[in-house]
Amino acid sequence: MRIELKRISVRDLVADYEDNDELGVRAYGGKLDVRPPYQREFVYKDKQRDAVIETVRRDFPLNVMYWSVIDKPEDDGVEYEIIDGQQRTISICQYVEGDFSILIDGHQLAFHNLQEDQQQQILDYELMVYLCEGTDSEKLDWFKTINIAGEELTDQELRNAVYHGPWVSAAKRYFSKNGCPAYAIASDYMTGSPIRQDYLQTAIEWINDGKVDEYMRDHQHDTNANELWLYFKGVIDWVEAIFPKKRAQMRSVKWGPLYNKYKDAVLDPIKLEDRVATLMGDIDVKNKRGIYEYLLGGEEATKLLDVRVFDERTKLAAYVQQTTQGEADGTSNCPMCASGNNTNATRIYELSEMDADHVTAWSKGGASDLANCEMLCVPHNRSKGNR
Repeated sequence: MRIELKRISVRDLVADYEDNDELGVRAYGGKLDVRPPYQREFVYKDKQRDAVIETVRRDFPLNVMYWSVIDKPEDDGVEYEIIDGQQRTISICQYVEGDFSILIDGHQLAFHNLQEDQQQQILDYELMVYLCEGTDSEKLDWFKTINIAGEELTDQELRNAVYHGPWVSAAKRYFSKNGCPAYAIASDYMTGSPIRQDYLQTAIEWINDGKVDEYMRDHQHDTNANELWLYFKGVIDWVEAIFPKKRAQMRSVKWGPLYNKYKDAVLDPIKLEDRVATLMGDIDVKNKRGIYEYLLGGEEATKLLDVRVFDERTKLAAYVQQTTQGEADGTSNCPMCASGNNTNATRIYELSEMDADHVTAWSKGGASDLANCEMLCVPHNRSKGNR
């Protein structure tokens, strides 16, 4: 890769700046592609963005940037795309365009609020830019290398770089911008941030059984991302239809796998809502987000709900009751041993040799309290199951 250092003024950088959803982000007289396919979305927080402007305003040195040179002889000119420095470039351009203000001497001042000499100082500020020439793979490797030292890329941001092409560009329009279509319909059912690619990664995981790289590899050169979008929309439509009442716990549920498995099942939203409401109010259910999967197909898998077990005080009280009764009757303090014809019918177990169990299973309405607690010897408790 060939690298050349160049000084570029802010005045030249912001010339013809444009941020367009369809055309992308352009600057430097329209010759600079600020957000090429392998780049992340704008992720700077206000504090980081303001720090860039404060650095420029004080004439402090800003970290060097890297642009890739793209020869276009048919247009009798040269164009560039940013390898590193997108966040700083957009911060500078947005400030000069008047998109935000910063705190200066106790006042919030946008660029147009500055004195003329202050404006000229910013416009005259020179950026240090390395112009890099090389193959696509060299530029991609360089992009990944220099970003290690910056704000760490997410796995999906790196995948977008590796598999950049028309499919990634199309998918990002659906899944990767603030207020994107995916966020608009699914923010009540998902966690994460579209601009950090959480929505895109999740959608691919859902449609392809967790195999994100394989899906992106196979679709890299597709001209659209309609398959992924229509699938994702189908998942959210299904969730809204069967669980119409929105709850905060729904944002932690992996809806895609549930949709894949149960989308053709006959489900009654009214009955499901009654069960959801009951379980949400059950103090024995510790994992409320597991309720949805439990109701769809795991009615016997109470581990999904992390059902509250008997506390030590309750177990000790039950043990004392059973032991006192057993000693009085000359029978075992394990009810199952006492009722059987076996060598342990009169054995009194130590507390450490017994487990607590629901007399009536929790899944059948039994509570986790003393009235529904019985102590069984370990072998009998393990053989009882959920009867």
